[in-house]
Amino acid sequence: MVATNVKLETMNLMEKRSAIEVEMNSIIQILSVGGGPGIEGGLVDSEGFPRLDIDIPDVRAQRRRLSELKNDHKEITEKIDANIQILHAARVPSKSSSVKDSGKTADGVVSTTSDVVVPASPSSSMDVDVVFKLPFAMVDEITDGSPAAEDGLQLGDRIVKFGNVEAGDNNLTQKLSSEAQTNQGKAVPVVVMRQGAIINLTVTPRTWQGRGLFGCHFQML
Repeated sequence: MVATNVKLETMNLMEKRSAIEVEMNSIIQILSVGGGPGIEGGLVDSEGFPRLDIDIPDVRAQRRRLSELKNDHKEITEKIDANIQILHAARVPSKSSSVKDSGKTADGVVSTTSDVVVPASPSSSMDVDVVFKLPFAMVDEITDGSPAAEDGLQLGDRIVKFGNVEAGDNNLTQKLSSEAQTNQGKAVPVVVMRQGAIINLTVTPRTWQGRGLFGCHFQML
């Protein structure tokens, strides 16, 4: 019963987090469209005067809202992570199960949210197996024609794994940069979450006419 209640709570939390992510992605796109300042770009021109091509109060309001959403997203993610640990601890493997080792039921596995995979028909509330994939970064800026864009990354993609870098590692920003430098000119396997789906890509860090090896910016989550 405890595992079932935690599972239901986790699914509700993941629905809330998905809604937050949709709103976050919408704000990022609004801020970035048509030469917009993005989430960190300056609001004044080269002479120090307020930019006339953007609605500065609106940009500030959107950025404040984005900051609030990021805080909410972090809190919900931490709660989900804690619940996942509870579910794993509560799981009691059954030797008599007709399906062994795979963690699947006879009917297969149903992906219920972007981050959790649970058995389609668990035999009991304790026979719950959850595979948790936690994104550690999000693409919040990307340049047309850049290596990232040409190789398939999109604005709003959440990075689950980049080469050997994944959530839980220390110094993620440094490791991500190191992974790019080490693999310059080589295809790097990348796993992203996009609109609730897991997508596998290969991205090749390389020099181009723009800045960096990717031409995109990763916002750590």
